[in-house]
Amino acid sequence: MSDHLQPRLRVLLAEAIAIGPGKAELLRHIRETGSISAAARCMHMSYRRAWLLVDTMNHSFITPVVSTATGGSHGGGAHLTEMGAEVLRRYEAMEEKANAVLAPDIAEFRKIMQLQPREQPKS
Repeated sequence: MSDHLQPRLRVLLAEAIAIGPGKAELLRHIRETGSISAAARCMHMSYRRAWLLVDTMNHSFITPVVSTATGGSHGGGAHLTEMGAEVLRRYEAMEEKANAVLAPDIAEFRKIMQLQPREQPKS
């Protein structure tokens, strides 16, 4: 369906979101591109924002989820660590389970929700 009505799973560590939909997407793009800046461009966000999200994730788990190399003659880059690959795999599995379990409830919500924006009254 095109209405994108779905639950959004976030794993919190104190006040920080350790992993959530946006961070999982960022990890996927880093895995695919080998670069935080390229991943940020894929998501239409600034490099600084992407770097801050990676930094939060790196500090939320017992070992970093993304490893970076600074530029130079061979260029820089970033890649998921073993921990990063495991975090992404576990998060995606949790999302899949949550979506499956909540599918009947989402179907009921779909019946009672305004899925198209209502027109604003003209003043």
